[in-house]
Amino acid sequence: MTDRAVAASHTLMNTQVDAQTGRAETTPKLSHADLPATGQKGLIVHNTALNLVGQWVPLLVGLFAIPYIVSELGPGRFGLLSVGWVVLGYFSVLDLGFGRATTKFVAECLEQGQTERVPALLWTSLSVLVLLGSVAAVLAAVLTPVAVTKLLKIPPPLIGEARTAFLILAASFPAVVATNAVRGVLEAAQRFDLVNYVKVPANISVFVLPVIALLFGSHLPGIFLLLVLSRLIAMLAYLACCYRTFPALRHCFSMDLKLFGQLLGYGGWLTLSTVLGTLLMSMDRLLIGSRLPVAVVGYYAAPYEAVARVWTIPGSLSSTLFPTFSSMGLASESKTHLEQLYCRSLKSLLLTLGPLISMVIVFAPQLLGIWLGPVFAAKSSTVMQVLALGVLVNSLAFVPFTLIQALGRPDVTAKFHMIEFPLFAGLLWVLIGHDGIQGAAIAWTIRLTLDAALLFGGCAWLGFVPLRAFARNGLPRTCLAVLLFAVACPAALLISKTLWARTVFVGILTALFAVGGWSFILDSIDKAALASAAAKWLRVVRERRHAH
Repeated sequence: MTDRAVAASHTLMNTQVDAQTGRAETTPKLSHADLPATGQKGLIVHNTALNLVGQWVPLLVGLFAIPYIVSELGPGRFGLLSVGWVVLGYFSVLDLGFGRATTKFVAECLEQGQTERVPALLWTSLSVLVLLGSVAAVLAAVLTPVAVTKLLKIPPPLIGEARTAFLILAASFPAVVATNAVRGVLEAAQRFDLVNYVKVPANISVFVLPVIALLFGSHLPGIFLLLVLSRLIAMLAYLACCYRTFPALRHCFSMDLKLFGQLLGYGGWLTLSTVLGTLLMSMDRLLIGSRLPVAVVGYYAAPYEAVARVWTIPGSLSSTLFPTFSSMGLASESKTHLEQLYCRSLKSLLLTLGPLISMVIVFAPQLLGIWLGPVFAAKSSTVMQVLALGVLVNSLAFVPFTLIQALGRPDVTAKFHMIEFPLFAGLLWVLIGHDGIQGAAIAWTIRLTLDAALLFGGCAWLGFVPLRAFARNGLPRTCLAVLLFAVACPAALLISKTLWARTVFVGILTALFAVGGWSFILDSIDKAALASAAAKWLRVVRERRHAH
């Protein structure tokens, strides 16, 4: 968030409404120079770390909870629960783009000091999403009998239980969709601390609540009921956080049809981009399953799921960058800050993911052998190496993708996906037929490379960030450092055949890379931002210890 956006946020937070006159009194707004240049980047580092914790903690809980859930439910019921998890996860993004649109327009309001528009934005978006979720719930309830008897191959003894469970699940749709609006307001104000205070327990409950239900002898309907209640509580908790952050919301409930048009216009392209992007990301496995034996899909899916975990890092950064980019705009006074933030974000991703992906590519056979055994190592190593390269390229593309959407051009990302869709489908079809799952991995990585080229080129063509800005902000030097690490990493395979010796070598190499990066790549602003983020974390830890 720019300094003016922070200032506007504080203005709205300190707004008091006079009950007699209805007029609002506000504290003076901070000037653009009130915050140091490093404060913004330190905030982004801090919020990105919060988002990462918010994603990884539930994954770790699930790692321990799922074996118990599977053993108690059995394969059939666990399969139905998995379908429920998928529905809850994917349905939350099918909100016509209103969630991210709310984040964008609220961030712009905070930047411009137009705080009086924030309540109307929230209530308009929230009302539309509750209505949309309610319609979806009714449709899901109507289609549930067909789904459990025709679409899903459910054993007859489980059909009644599945029907009840999915009807309960449908009741969660209004809360699931509406959550995007209230969470979007908090993200616009960079209150990712509050977002994660709600998100982490809510995501943990996805695994913990089934365990609790099973301990008390409940089955699918009871589990789904608890999951639905948890989603409702999460939505209300986000709303309470909005009230805490913006007290003025308590006194102003209004809707604006003009805002509805703006939200829909932006969100429509965003939804198209999201749907096409989801299809592009899953097309490889669908075509593999249709052209090759089903068993082969596993040899592709396992390394894919492993390297896909890396996306939590650029995804966490993207969530933080979106409201910040939205509040910056293209004003001359913000253009330099935007360019620096854009390039420094790319530099951070390269320094973080470059060594990690290099190690995955070099040690893919050993990693798969330890994780899944020698058969997977023999069949999936090349796939993992090619996919890892694609993940690195795509991780960098998160930054221009976020910038283009944040500055009001989601139509550009949607059009890029429309261009890529037929090209990827044709290339995938040819390469799967020619080289099996290795061909699918190559096609997937080529598509992501094309996507990245379009996004970086699009940012330059739209006048957002010129390509020459990379040289001004040290990106060539960063790329060279990552390349040197990648070239040196395979030496571990030549030095020794023992795992511990290779591990020690890579550890030393990583330490040297870290020292070199700190000394020769990071500048004073980068170092100050890291120090600022570390200080925030230490302060939070000390406060919590003092509280206990």
